[in-house]
Amino acid sequence: MKTAIIRFLGTNCDMDCKYACDAVGAKSEFVWYEETTLKGFDIVILPGGFSYGDYLRSGVLAKFSPIMQAVKEFAKYGGKIIGICNGFQILTESHLLPGTLLKNKNLRFIHKEVYLKKEESNCFFTQKVEKNILKLPIAHGDGNYFCSNDELKTLEDNSMIVLRYSSKYANTNEEFNPNGSIKNIAGICNKNGNIFGLMPHPERAVGDLGIEGEEIFRSFI
Repeated sequence: MKTAIIRFLGTNCDMDCKYACDAVGAKSEFVWYEETTLKGFDIVILPGGFSYGDYLRSGVLAKFSPIMQAVKEFAKYGGKIIGICNGFQILTESHLLPGTLLKNKNLRFIHKEVYLKKEESNCFFTQKVEKNILKLPIAHGDGNYFCSNDELKTLEDNSMIVLRYSSKYANTNEEFNPNGSIKNIAGICNKNGNIFGLMPHPERAVGDLGIEGEEIFRSFI
């Protein structure tokens, strides 16, 4: 299995993703944003960071990069794509996932560990994750997931909600929502389950840093 790690101007979690792939025995290569093909790859990772300095809006400029046309083609034929933090923002801006990511409710950058409840979903990337509660770090200023009522219904009716912010006992009320996301949503997938976007950083909880994130990487490998 060969994984492409996309590098945009401002990406800063690319090496973390490379480390995570190496830890679970996955072959990976960095792919520059000016490339126009993803031929030969099985999985694409859009890492976290601040693509184009989050100028205008997080992820909005990255969607115009040449590589994103290749990412869309890759997705069209069932290619597996995971977008982490800024990568999630890029997926929503590119309309590969519904909704958008707004400023955190408290208008501050948040960096801490959070608990996440894994929902029953059709997401390819979490099918082998055995734990129902994960503990992963978050680090974002624009992590407040929002969507319309119709989009929310689609998410719920099609098992597209993958992760929710929760307590360590799986409570998903407002008390455990760090950024104001609707229905405590921390990660979603598309209807086919081959595209996954999440705000938490599983690549920062791998190896000596923990096993929670490694579960996600091992799951899709």
